Amino acid sequence: MVARSIVQASNALIASSLPSRLVAVFVGATSGIGETTLKQFAKYAREPRAYFVGRSQTAADRIISECKTLNPLGEYTFIKADISLLHVVDDVCKQIADAEKAVNILFLSAGLIELSRTRTSENLDLSLALTIYSRIRFIVKLLPLLQHATALRRVVTVFAGTKEGPLFQNDLQCDRVSLTKIRSIRGHMCSMIDFNLEAIAKDAPTVSFIHDYPGFVNTGIFEKTEGILAATIRGVSKVVKLFRSNDAKYIPIEECGERHLFLATSARYKPANNERCGIPLDTEDTEVRGSYGSVGGGVYIVDENMESAGSEVEKLLSKMREEGLAEKVWQHTESEFKRICG
Repeated sequence: MVARSIVQASNALIASSLPSRLVAVFVGATSGIGETTLKQFAKYAREPRAYFVGRSQTAADRIISECKTLNPLGEYTFIKADISLLHVVDDVCKQIADAEKAVNILFLSAGLIELSRTRTSENLDLSLALTIYSRIRFIVKLLPLLQHATALRRVVTVFAGTKEGPLFQNDLQCDRVSLTKIRSIRGHMCSMIDFNLEAIAKDAPTVSFIHDYPGFVNTGIFEKTEGILAATIRGVSKVVKLFRSNDAKYIPIEECGERHLFLATSARYKPANNERCGIPLDTEDTEVRGSYGSVGGGVYIVDENMESAGSEVEKLLSKMREEGLAEKVWQHTESEFKRICG
């Protein structure tokens, strides 16, 4: 486990160790994990330049004011958009590309656990559109800007890394999977994220990619979710809060932001070319296994303690790669991009 003291010490070095005017893009930052990580970026970076994408102008106005209080020298630009639609993602990325020559951090946390089979106007399942397709589209479209950055080139996607499961290989959009199999759907989505990141990373050896599980953080995601199962989860969650012990692994929202800023800036997670980008750790524990099970590699799957996935996950992913499923996932993703965006 990476102790919170190490996380805080590393974050405190951002202003002195990394260049001023770092550019970060936060997708889904008008609440929850995205918001708290954006605020930590504003707090620690020197003259930060942040773009954040969401749907609530009211929340955005509040967040800009709070970021300005944390760091008056920063620039904070809100882009209002419904990023469940891929053609909207393309529009957002064009706005950023028109304004910037490079992006240092791409932080992706938009999503909901939608349990009523809603489909977008582009004929994608809403939950998968936000958690997988939209995020991967952001990475693909902003990858040239990430590759052009200096000092730090990092992508962090927040979902449920280390909770991978078998793929529904003949139903990648989970159209025919019972909604009661929520754990299996989650595992399927995790594996799809991993294989998409690995495919992109093959052509981007100077960029680090992280898929993480944030742990039990009260972000209010289930308050945005409809359906009987969602209501049940909301009720169970409230009971857990009432009866959990003080030493339970409940991560405060501020600590969650600190840990995700660490993921976005620490040299612990090296790109495939082994360049040490970011803040060096003042500890011997600097080697982290990548998604292929060996040290480094550029793609990292980490848990709430910021440690690599265990051997069971590594074996599962390896087996699916041997079966050609990694290529199948990427081909599917590209075909959906072509269908929707041309």
